[in-house]
Amino acid sequence: MAFEKGGLRVRLAACEADVVAAQALRHKAFFNRDGLDDDGFDGFCDQVLVERVADGALVGCFRMMRFDGGHEICRSYSAQFYELSALESYDGPMVEMGRFCVDPEAFDADILRVSWAAITRYVDENNVEMLFGCSSFPGVETTPYLDAFAWLKARHLAPKRWLPRVKAPQVFRFAKRLRRKPDPKRAMGRMPPLLKTYLMMGGWVSDHAVVDDKMGTLHVFTGVEIAAIPPSRKRLLRATAA
Repeated sequence: MAFEKGGLRVRLAACEADVVAAQALRHKAFFNRDGLDDDGFDGFCDQVLVERVADGALVGCFRMMRFDGGHEICRSYSAQFYELSALESYDGPMVEMGRFCVDPEAFDADILRVSWAAITRYVDENNVEMLFGCSSFPGVETTPYLDAFAWLKARHLAPKRWLPRVKAPQVFRFAKRLRRKPDPKRAMGRMPPLLKTYLMMGGWVSDHAVVDDKMGTLHVFTGVEIAAIPPSRKRLLRATAA
């Protein structure tokens, strides 16, 4: 996976110090203070680091946890919050994406671009058939995101055969509760950038959002079936990864 592009270097964590550096960046990005974000799943994941070539600074990171198929999905981070038995019958390699973050002091759109280049390479080289994970909205109040949730209900709910069920104690059942017609501009304006990217690739979400008090977020389960990504989007991703 190691490569350089646009003044950035992407590589897998090679030692414990690399993992600690990623945990420190995550804590800074998620909680806006120094510390380590360690939830116990890091030891089962490939940690991907994005560094600035000029000074070696870590400016972005994410982790990937691979599964041979849906029969292993109960081990995932997402399974803490969602009842995923519907996906246990999924027959194909899967990767859970998690802890995707960018240094809040690094203002470089190429960080996200090279991150997706790395993901694309990993998917192609490992024949991954589905990406999944939790896509987060900042804060735990639903009111600012009602148009975004209404848009998800109208256009991006998971197929019934894969639909996650409620497991977490605090959830917002937007698919049942919302009757509003979403304003597209407001919906897209409040949609998290990572989730927006998943949706452009044909991604789908759970019919409810989980209130995650520990992280201070609302999140929806998100799945992207690689075969369903529009051909134009695949060409763009692979061109970036070349």
